Amino acid sequence: MEFNPVMPTSIDALHLILGALSLILLAVALVRGGSKRSEPVEAQPVQTASAEAADAPEPKPAPVLKSNDPESALQLLGLLQQEARFIDFLNEDLKGFSDAEIGAVSRVVHEGSKKLLDQYFSLAPVRTEEEESRVTLAAGFNPAENRITGNVVGEPPFTGVLVHRGWKVTKADLPKLAEGHDPRIIAPAEVEL
Repeated sequence: MEFNPVMPTSIDALHLILGALSLILLAVALVRGGSKRSEPVEAQPVQTASAEAADAPEPKPAPVLKSNDPESALQLLGLLQQEARFIDFLNEDLKGFSDAEIGAVSRVVHEGSKKLLDQYFSLAPVRTEEEESRVTLAAGFNPAENRITGNVVGEPPFTGVLVHRGWKVTKADLPKLAEGHDPRIIAPAEVEL
């Protein structure tokens, strides 16, 4: 029996929300990757009680965790709200709206998000091959760049079908924050007089 996945021909609300959440996760990843780094913790030497333990390989030190600075993520969230009404859209109860109404609003979110993405980030695909082409992952491939799914058995090289080319940020250039600016205020309340 052949499996034929159904590919969407238009953007629906669910896919729009998933795309928007991806942007937030991208922002968080950028903040964590480009945030201030804490000083590495030096591994303490392991004391062994026997000669047998001295011949055993040393355990790997625990990974050093970086501290993160949430200001950049908050800034990006504020820009998404400003340009695309992102938070308003995600917090809206969509049950009472028709697909056409959701589609009209999603166009605003999409256009504003795309404008913001193009203005502050440069992206490139992780892999250059066409999607649905066969690719081979050699031994030593980078698991952060290539996620293997399906029935993974044995050791590389692995050959499979490229389902998604992936994305990587080649440049991130958010605007500088003014002194005294509170990035926790994503959008100020509006009071009309």
